Amino acid sequence: MTPAVLVLRDGRVFRGEALGAVGETSGEIIFNTAMEGYQEILTDPSYRGQIVVMTFPMIGNYGLNDEDVESRRPWVNGLVVKEAAAYPSSFRSRRSLDEYLRAHDIVAIQSIDTRALTRHLRDAGAQDGIVSSVDTDVERLRERVTQVPSLVGRDLVKDVTVDRPFSWSEGAWELGRGYTTPPAPRCKVVAFDAGIKLNILRQLASLGCDVTVVPATTPAEAVMDVQPDGVFLSNGPGDPEPVTYLVDSTKALLGRVPIFGICLGHQILGLAAGGRTYKLPFGHHGANHPVKDLVTGRIEITSQNHGFAVDPASLARSGWEPTHVNLNDGTCEGLRHREWPVFSVQYHPEASPGPHDANVLFHRFVEMISAGRKGN
Repeated sequence: MTPAVLVLRDGRVFRGEALGAVGETSGEIIFNTAMEGYQEILTDPSYRGQIVVMTFPMIGNYGLNDEDVESRRPWVNGLVVKEAAAYPSSFRSRRSLDEYLRAHDIVAIQSIDTRALTRHLRDAGAQDGIVSSVDTDVERLRERVTQVPSLVGRDLVKDVTVDRPFSWSEGAWELGRGYTTPPAPRCKVVAFDAGIKLNILRQLASLGCDVTVVPATTPAEAVMDVQPDGVFLSNGPGDPEPVTYLVDSTKALLGRVPIFGICLGHQILGLAAGGRTYKLPFGHHGANHPVKDLVTGRIEITSQNHGFAVDPASLARSGWEPTHVNLNDGTCEGLRHREWPVFSVQYHPEASPGPHDANVLFHRFVEMISAGRKGN
């Protein structure tokens, strides 16, 4: 095996073996607590700029296939695992994790103590790092890691958003049928692509939404020219504050059309409402985060992937109110406006990977659209 090394900005070193492409990569090192769903994680645009540490000890045991992808390509900067399964077992598997990473030129490392690395990140916080299997000189890597740009203040949405609008007409996946044909459209939704996951589009289409996906840079008036019944703000990578163009478009749409935001879309909505966001110590990344719905009192186990959060106190006097709270750390997990048909959540109700406890939010959005159309 080819030796590889992981060096953190604070100087901590982890030695292991190369996985995937031989080379060097850098980014913010974060950990994900999901036990499965690694293919969806690799292809989630929200991980742009990050190297993902999987806390579950064996990754790749059911292989990778051609269906469980969440975007047009993988976006992670790198991957860290304890052990990669060399011989996956699943009737849907088409290749191993190592083969997939090599095919997409993704640098990864295995055979390190991911439990110790995760504990270190929990204590010291997420931080920049380098994974290299071409240069294992620790001192040189320690010097280079200080030059890795921080996610704070960087606009990563421009790296992952589409170049031009497109329509979506694929429904949810079913065993034995694959991706299904959705029902006839009942409403028109424009979805801003800040790094949108495909299962979000599938969920909307399955509920009768005629979905048009537009670049994140699309002005509000161009959206209104389409005469949508609703607008969706997608997930995406990095710091929301530099994404001023999407904040401005959202601000111009408030009160004019029903809006639903997820993850980065939730943060964009918070900024458009006049609030502020801040960076979390090590973020929320996994498929098992408990969230309380403050409206219903219901507890949901949720899929999450974000490193920034909305400060609800910054919106206390502007007609907005928090609707969900994270039971691990008390951070804001949802917002709504008291008068306008607008709401958002910080977590991922579309799952992929993760539980489907919060799938009802897509139904809520469609019901909000229907109520608005009847009101007109």
